[in-house]
Amino acid sequence: MIRHVLAALVGVLLLALPAPRAEAQEATGELQALLQSRAELVADASRRTVQEVLDLLVDSELPEVPRFLATWAAREVYRRNADGLFVYVEDGDATPLTLIDISTGAVVGAATSREVTQLRPNRGVQTVIASALVAFQLASDDPAERLAALDAIDDAPDETHLPLLRELLQTETDEDVIAVAEVLLPKLVIAFDRDDADRVAAIESLAGNVSLAARATLNPLLATTAGVGTALPEGENLARVLEPGGDIAREAAYAMLVEAGLAPPLVSRAQIRDTLAANVVDGRVGGMPVGQLNTEAARDRAYAVLVEAGVAQPAPTEAEVEAALASHVFYETYREPSQAVTDAARATLDGIETRVGLYRVFDLSLDGLSLASIYFLAAIGLAITFGVMGVINMAHGEFIMIGAYTGYVVQTLVPDYTLSIAIAIPLAFAVTFGGGVAMERLVIRWLYHRPLETLLATFGISIALQQIVRQIFGTQARPLTPPEWLAGSVSLNDVVSISSIRIAIFVLGAVFFVLLWLILNRTRLGLEVRAVTQNPRMAASMGINPDRINMLTFGLGSGIAGIAGVAIGLFAQVVPDLGSNYIVQSFMTVVVGGVGNIFGTLIGAGMIGGLQKFIEWLNPTNTLAAQTYMILFVILFIQFRPRGIIALRGRAAGD
Repeated sequence: MIRHVLAALVGVLLLALPAPRAEAQEATGELQALLQSRAELVADASRRTVQEVLDLLVDSELPEVPRFLATWAAREVYRRNADGLFVYVEDGDATPLTLIDISTGAVVGAATSREVTQLRPNRGVQTVIASALVAFQLASDDPAERLAALDAIDDAPDETHLPLLRELLQTETDEDVIAVAEVLLPKLVIAFDRDDADRVAAIESLAGNVSLAARATLNPLLATTAGVGTALPEGENLARVLEPGGDIAREAAYAMLVEAGLAPPLVSRAQIRDTLAANVVDGRVGGMPVGQLNTEAARDRAYAVLVEAGVAQPAPTEAEVEAALASHVFYETYREPSQAVTDAARATLDGIETRVGLYRVFDLSLDGLSLASIYFLAAIGLAITFGVMGVINMAHGEFIMIGAYTGYVVQTLVPDYTLSIAIAIPLAFAVTFGGGVAMERLVIRWLYHRPLETLLATFGISIALQQIVRQIFGTQARPLTPPEWLAGSVSLNDVVSISSIRIAIFVLGAVFFVLLWLILNRTRLGLEVRAVTQNPRMAASMGINPDRINMLTFGLGSGIAGIAGVAIGLFAQVVPDLGSNYIVQSFMTVVVGGVGNIFGTLIGAGMIGGLQKFIEWLNPTNTLAAQTYMILFVILFIQFRPRGIIALRGRAAGD
């Protein structure tokens, strides 16, 4: 009976004891076994000892090693105190922590933060781990991982990376990876190769490469250190000899002599005054009453007495300074000891800088062309109304603004940005066309041949339209968001790039140029417009209604302004005074190109846009100056060619 009772008690105790951790027993993958064989080195890694662990892991070729190395470097590997098991955690901030097996990714239990120890490799160990991880990433099938590995090499290059890069370039097929590796390889060859011939070949391979990475690789090779001595140094890679007063300021040259202990320091006026003040005894210093030290000459005499007494530091005279400068040689030496390397770097970098300069000219030309296309769109409608009707429409900018707000309203109703822009362009034309027709019928038609009254009336309309828009939409800028395919930019290289929106505006301007040319030269409406432009009375006698043509022409010019507003609103702020920013440039474009001629407007836009960008390039910190210079240019231009580049005959020419 007692035996049965004892057996029952033992059974109860066995049931009460915790069962062995089955998940811990299952977490015995090969990676765990390798780490356990060097457990203390892993747990307490140093830059000197970590390489042994890394060699073991790399040689194992286990697929889970790359993830472990990345996690270890990120300080996200833990070790369970109870059994020394290395684990990941699902959420480092959770309580308790969920432990993940490093081999299988399965959950192996839970623990509090006190039951595990986080591995915290220092910066040096992280660098070594990252270097080892690169080898795995370069062998990845994913080009994005290979690019990430190249970025890691670029951030922390190491001699061990050189053979890896050479091997990669022999097998790589992805163009983006090849482009990055071809710039990175010369950088490593230059930095770590022992053979000057290989380094020179690597430098010459960068010839013509205008990327920032290529220039950043070459520039350190030409870094110099200034020096001074009684003769030029021997065995140094001499960059150039410096001439005091020319290549280097005399003050800076003498300061170098003082720093090198080759000349006594200069004594400033402030130091002389401080020294005299410190040696005043009974109202006298250097044998002179303090009251007499009111000139520099008197202070110099008193200071000389102190120097003779050994109290003050002697000040070198101008002749002594000149003699010291003349008796020493000032020079710059390259930090790179190999002259062959620096000569190759200088020649290659000079060629690159020449090409960079040409590309900058090309980039500036693209900017000017882009701005010209914007001005052309803004001015073409004004050129038509002004040329055909002789009306100075100061409200033209407000039609641009109305077009931009039309695009904004469409986008609030149609969330698809591509579709909304496609709807906004014809709708903006229709809205502003109707507004232009209404303005011509209600106001302009009563003011023909009265330019001053027309100018004042349209100016008042522009102010009224701005106030109406402020009342409806407020004064805050409204977004007119371009579609994703217009959100980026097209880059030729690190020097030349242009936004996709600017390209789209250029294409839009070209399309409208062709359409307007076809309308004016291949349609009956264009024939009638040209007839009214040349001689309205003769056109009326031929059965053409000038009044109707004026109305349609004004509406057409206003409608084109609305389309220009949609295009401009994609990159500019949509605000009530948007059009005011373009009305002056529009008039300048029309005047320079020739009133009423689309070819003249195109040439005028090119001249105005290109010249403005050139002036901004000369003075990039003051864009207002560019506007001022442009106005001065137009004033001078019309003195010599008052009818513009392409002058029309008839009423537009002032007949």
